[in-house]
Amino acid sequence: MPIFNDTKVAFADKSDAQLRKAYWMFKMIEQPALTSLGTSVLNFTVHNNFPFVTGIVKNTLFEQFCGGETREESMKVVKQLFKRGVGSIFDYSIEGKEDEETFDAVCKEIKDIVRFSVGNPAIPFIVFKPTAFGRIDLYEAVGKGAELTTSQKEEWERVVRRFDEVCALCHENDKKVMVDAEETWMQDSADQLCEEMMEKYNQEKPIVWNTIQMYRTGRLEYMEAHLQRAREKNYFIGYKIVRGAYMEKERARAAEKGYADPIQPSKEASDKNYNAGIDFVMNHLDKVSAFFGTHNEISSELIMDKMKSKSLESGNPHVYFGQLYGMSDNITFYLSDKGYNVAKYLPYGPVKDVVPYLTRRAQENTSVAGQTGRELGLIKKELERRKSSR
Repeated sequence: MPIFNDTKVAFADKSDAQLRKAYWMFKMIEQPALTSLGTSVLNFTVHNNFPFVTGIVKNTLFEQFCGGETREESMKVVKQLFKRGVGSIFDYSIEGKEDEETFDAVCKEIKDIVRFSVGNPAIPFIVFKPTAFGRIDLYEAVGKGAELTTSQKEEWERVVRRFDEVCALCHENDKKVMVDAEETWMQDSADQLCEEMMEKYNQEKPIVWNTIQMYRTGRLEYMEAHLQRAREKNYFIGYKIVRGAYMEKERARAAEKGYADPIQPSKEASDKNYNAGIDFVMNHLDKVSAFFGTHNEISSELIMDKMKSKSLESGNPHVYFGQLYGMSDNITFYLSDKGYNVAKYLPYGPVKDVVPYLTRRAQENTSVAGQTGRELGLIKKELERRKSSR
């Protein structure tokens, strides 16, 4: 879309060298076979402590998509973004661990982020994944209403306690907290937990925000039913509206286990559903606030148009936009330049622990049609603009 093509605004903070490095990296990611081989090798070498490889990762993928290894190290990026009106959402990107010690450690880290961010408008949201606080198989069992053993009941009580401790701390310190969405087979119990937290902590305004993946079927119906429950119990709703990130895995599992595919049948159907989600929010701003997580130019402009049609100011507190750090700067900085509420997801953590996140990000860029090509085209355009203006 023409309005998001101002590369001078998009890359104002990037040097020529940084742009060339980003171009090289996206060029590598553009090759599916290379990405698949590279992510396998990367996970193996970093997991087995090859220091040379860890150094390369830190100076390439990590630098592009992460703020730093610690919150303090990441503050340089936070301050740089906020100078241009863009918030940061610390995303402690530790994935793939399923022991109680790690769940408690991550919960402590999330609570530390809350305390770290108090009074700092540059960090408008806290975020965590449900599976950072408990095993995915346990969420699935609870969501299906399975009979739990005594030890499973105690385990689930610990999951609920972790949710509650984080949400209570956010409520106490007036910080908004988003709970990410994950695979469909664990989402029912996560939705229920989020609703319980909203009922408890969203009595005056939306503190707890759930994530809705619009590439799924049935999500619009869920939101409509949830709104009715929220009106009956008199609390506010916060949603992060995204398309989704687990399509291949979801389709494969549905085929393997013989149940209906929970994903929309086509990209067009997903886009239509996302746009319906935009309409739902815009028609219920008295009760619903939304953080629209999108790298899609058409969706971003549609949200802007809907806001204008309802005479909403660009900085309306019920509407936020968001993109991932290292991607779609053309959208992020255009929106901030026009006064919209916009924030970047800013992952951080030790390089070794963040590699699963980084490799997943690379694979998602490869699978999302046009995403990597758009990044490459914008970087190339800016490099050529700079060359011709000298």
